[in-house]
Amino acid sequence: MEGGIHKANKAEFIECWNTSWKRPYILRLALSAGIGGLLFGYDTGVISGALLYIRDNFESVDGSTVLQETIVSMAVAGAIVGAAFGGWINDRYGRKKSILLADVLFFFGAVIMAASFWPWMIIIGRILVGLGVGMASMTAPLYISEASPARIRGALVSINGLLITGGQLVSYLINLAFTKVPGTWRWMLGVAGIPAIIQGLLMLSLPESPRWLYRENKRKEAVNILNKIYEPHEVEQEEEALRLSVEAEIAEGCIGGDNILTKVRKAWSNKIVRRGLAAGILCQVAQQFVGINTVMYYSPTIVQLAGFASNSLALALSLFTSGLNFIGTIISMLCLDRFGRRRLLLVSMVGIICCLLLLFVVFNEASVHSPTISRSDSMHFGGNMTCPSYMTAPDSSSWTCMTCLKASPQCGFCANKNHPGACLVSIPSSRSGCQGEHRQWFTRGCPSGFGVLALLGLGLYIISYAPGMGTAPWIVNSEIYPLKYRGLCGGMAAVANWVSNLIVSMSFLSLTQKLGSAYTFLLFAGVSGAALVLIYLLVPETKGLPFEEVEKMLQRGFKPWPFKKSSVEAQDNK
Repeated sequence: MEGGIHKANKAEFIECWNTSWKRPYILRLALSAGIGGLLFGYDTGVISGALLYIRDNFESVDGSTVLQETIVSMAVAGAIVGAAFGGWINDRYGRKKSILLADVLFFFGAVIMAASFWPWMIIIGRILVGLGVGMASMTAPLYISEASPARIRGALVSINGLLITGGQLVSYLINLAFTKVPGTWRWMLGVAGIPAIIQGLLMLSLPESPRWLYRENKRKEAVNILNKIYEPHEVEQEEEALRLSVEAEIAEGCIGGDNILTKVRKAWSNKIVRRGLAAGILCQVAQQFVGINTVMYYSPTIVQLAGFASNSLALALSLFTSGLNFIGTIISMLCLDRFGRRRLLLVSMVGIICCLLLLFVVFNEASVHSPTISRSDSMHFGGNMTCPSYMTAPDSSSWTCMTCLKASPQCGFCANKNHPGACLVSIPSSRSGCQGEHRQWFTRGCPSGFGVLALLGLGLYIISYAPGMGTAPWIVNSEIYPLKYRGLCGGMAAVANWVSNLIVSMSFLSLTQKLGSAYTFLLFAGVSGAALVLIYLLVPETKGLPFEEVEKMLQRGFKPWPFKKSSVEAQDNK
């Protein structure tokens, strides 16, 4: 997911446990900062369930696909800005203050959304939490990595990655818990303010990153923190390593020097960096354009498109997608160093394409076998409640549920078990009249016998995505750039990721309305196929290679089989 995950091996996790047991202060630092990852995951996941009830509460939202996409996507738009300015705020004011600022944004965003009386208030709240998400996505892992002993750094930063997917899982559980509570979506969105308060209070009692303090010539404060993190005999060695690292950054121009635009221009004019950026940005853009956040942001809606009408049932069934994503993240931590980044990316992409094609077939079959419309049943509820588009259509006798829903956002389908159903105006009185006769009311999808297959396809999609495309792009971006450009290039790739996220999340519902659910998944499959080819051609394997070897490989130019098999690949395939 968005933010990046540092990979740790099994021995590092064992060492992490032993060290944390001896010095619990280290774990306190990591978990306190990691709440930012939890909030990141929660605020990006909670909207998927809350949107179902926001639609019920605001007719303007229910009748406007664009407004629904805006509510979902404004958090992503805010995250782009938060990530873009987060680096500057981190360097200027420190990691601790950046986390505290993110908490303020999370809290006020949650309060504004919970108290919203109009859709535009929800949008403002989503922008605020998005700003917090963008800052947390880069600041939380940065703080943990700089306030952790080097030997267990990977394990502690990996915990932040788990908390991101864990936050998404918690958001689904919270959504399900509040389905029967008055205020539903207000509680779902407002609960995010509680962890923000907790993290803010915890961070007030914790120190600044020792690395940032050292860079700001506050060396005495930095050493005092090192004394709390390291064993006494390790402090002098770590202080020297910190001094040499900061001096190297200054010598390489990573601290001070050229302005940001000059650095960007120099990066793209460097052949090695340019080839690294081509691979890194490709991975980040592909991560989003395989359609993952259509599942994470809209999974209850997708479940309804598959034929499950109830909001609470849609939430319960979509809960397992978030659970599978959490499990997939754990699998990725076990597999990345064993099988390599490139291999997992390619295998993951093949699995994603197969699952998207399966979803295309399932949703297409569901559309073909959609229940028919009965004029008498539609008129049963009164002429003023029958969908006008149906009444005036010359071919109304051939209409099905899917035709009814596609005809207009103002049309809904009232199912009639074992009989043709009714095409009604999508207003509260129609919904209550339909449900009053113990029927099911559909506005997103139609009754279908293919719902279980759709859920299976979604589950397989998540399992294919999480271990490879979910994690490997961030690892590749942490390994493929030279030291001088690592932060700058990683930031450019992260912004590309968020922008791609925004495009996908802003267009999904419109695509399902224009193309239909089946052909939307087919479109994602086609894009994924193109991404698979480009990843095969442009992304090298970086597993186990020193940074110097990665630079040499990019200098030569990466050539996959059958164009050329490098010696590193040949040795890796033995």
